[in-house]
Amino acid sequence: MKNIIPNMNQKNEPTKAELEILRALWKLGPSTVRQINEAINEERPVNYTSTLKLMQIMTEKGILKRDESQMKHIYHVVEEEETTKSNLLDSFVKTIYQGSASNLVMQLLGNKKTSQEDLQAIKDLIENLDNNKK
Repeated sequence: MKNIIPNMNQKNEPTKAELEILRALWKLGPSTVRQINEAINEERPVNYTSTLKLMQIMTEKGILKRDESQMKHIYHVVEEEETTKSNLLDSFVKTIYQGSASNLVMQLLGNKKTSQEDLQAIKDLIENLDNNKK
């Protein structure tokens, strides 16, 4: 598998299940396996042992770190949420859209009815980007 998250010491891209755990940790902050498992179970049923094993693997991969100083181990995300999302998006754009952000944006806007609020936010972002380049 291609390594795409350079800020995670060249670790593999998180799987879909790993991203589910990351989303729960980003939302809850440092948590036990039980807390993460309960959060995931609000969306879909998953066994505690499956969550535990996956979080252990993520720790081995360097995606999570585990604080073992207390009886209940607390897991933390190693990399900031925005960094992880940025790295994943960069890889996605390079792989699927040959590095063209404009092709991605045109696909997104063409496939979904975009609200006026979203369009205005996009226009504001583009204007801010233009102003910062001047």
